[in-house]
Amino acid sequence: MTQHEQVLKLEELQVSFAGFIYYPKSPRYALRHLTTSQIKALKHINKVGVFVNPTPEEVLYMIDECRLHMVQLHGDETPKFCERIADYISVVKAFRIGAGENLEYKIAPYMDVCDMFLFDTAPAAKGAENPYGGTGQKFNWSLLLDVDVGKPYFLSGGIGPDDVAGIQSFAQTRAGKALFALDVNSRFETSPGVKDMQLIETFIKELQ
Repeated sequence: MTQHEQVLKLEELQVSFAGFIYYPKSPRYALRHLTTSQIKALKHINKVGVFVNPTPEEVLYMIDECRLHMVQLHGDETPKFCERIADYISVVKAFRIGAGENLEYKIAPYMDVCDMFLFDTAPAAKGAENPYGGTGQKFNWSLLLDVDVGKPYFLSGGIGPDDVAGIQSFAQTRAGKALFALDVNSRFETSPGVKDMQLIETFIKELQ
């Protein structure tokens, strides 16, 4: 989120989480549009700080300055790094998963040091200008079907307004039992960081 009034609308809609990206290379970099004081003052939604390869000091500073409730680590953070941050706040480690990758192998080192996971689409090409940004491409949910994730997780990766029926079906599968939250972004935007609030409201009502 980058627009203060839109976060207030999410609070009205009783959305559980609002993400704030603290990665300056992202077009959705929160502090380009919001002050830390504005974020700190938000009290009726769980604030998730999204970081990419930060220093521990950067994360801990923003946790305090913005009163974050959770952090999402979306870079190449090691299990040791995650464990250090998890001493202070709930940690969600993001994994970008491509076809043919062994998901259980990737998540195993993080099982004991993170609170939750997030699964997103792997970029199609290497060497992208922003290799850690969301691709907006649909995540292949079937990659999770035969995996015992073992932790609550966020499902991400190109989720859009037309995915309600698919989400409801996926939630009934073995993998869906651990599904904790949906991470929606680009397909609900009019421009990077600016959401179509009517689309979000309709999506929530249809899911319910």
